[in-house]
Amino acid sequence: MIPERHLLNRLRNVRQVKNPKVALGIGDDCAVLRLPPGHETLVTTDFSLEGVHFRRDWQSPECIGHRCLARGLSDIAAMGGIPVAAFLSLAVPTALPQRWVDRFLSGLLRLARANGVELAGGDTAQSPGGVLADIMVVGTARHRRALLRAGAKAGDLIYVTGELGESAAALRLLRSGKIKKRDVFPKPRIVIGEWLASQRIATSVIDISDGLSTDLSHICEESGVGAVVEAEAIPISVNARKLSQTKRRKSTPCDFSLELALHGGEDYELLFTAPRSKRVPELIAGVKITHIGEIVREKRMYLVQDGKRSGLAPQGWEHFQSHRAMK
Repeated sequence: MIPERHLLNRLRNVRQVKNPKVALGIGDDCAVLRLPPGHETLVTTDFSLEGVHFRRDWQSPECIGHRCLARGLSDIAAMGGIPVAAFLSLAVPTALPQRWVDRFLSGLLRLARANGVELAGGDTAQSPGGVLADIMVVGTARHRRALLRAGAKAGDLIYVTGELGESAAALRLLRSGKIKKRDVFPKPRIVIGEWLASQRIATSVIDISDGLSTDLSHICEESGVGAVVEAEAIPISVNARKLSQTKRRKSTPCDFSLELALHGGEDYELLFTAPRSKRVPELIAGVKITHIGEIVREKRMYLVQDGKRSGLAPQGWEHFQSHRAMK
């Protein structure tokens, strides 16, 4: 087992951001955060389990570390907040090489530095099975400015940042055996979330971690509304489109790339709604913003393709179900 002292010394000696809101970081029983007045505290936690969220033979340690932190940062982005500090609890098998942990931390800390996040504490333990990484991220949002899933109203337009289907396309290729490794480094949309909060444009926001269909259903459920999505408007990644050219599913009403974009998940883009009267830019912080549909009163979701409207069921990640596990 890798000693906790080694991990702490490693974190102390690497170059990482010193966030001014962290009064005391690694080294004591607790971290001390000094958050500004007029702000509220955002707290999110996500754990990543080997065999469910990642596989060491499919992804580099740097990619796994990046993605473990990206999940929490994306939650902060969806709330319109600014991330401050992260806390890592890491359980590893006894036989895991120290080099693997060092590379995992390198990927995690690279993303932390890019977003001004200080790794301010954590814990280690021995795992009887695979690697387990539990990361808590703390952020701030201006008082009563945090963005929520609830708030979408009939007539609001639906928007998404970036492109969808990239992570799902990589997973399908890995499962098929056509490739042995594939690293995908999603970029949490912190700046866009902060902009949406400051401009008070969005009526609801969620990050796309479980898949567009599932995460849109969360907005609809929390807001008490339904949605109509235009299939042709959904921005699909280049690699997802390429994969679609080589594999078609006769049993699905839409092509394979659209299926990946709708249900794939782990893109960590932002899905948000805004009143039709509000002008939403085509680009925010250099990232394309795409209008993909509209909120409706009827509490159902629909997909419009080739002029035909059909029901859209949430088919992305569902916790406590194993069909999406990385096996």
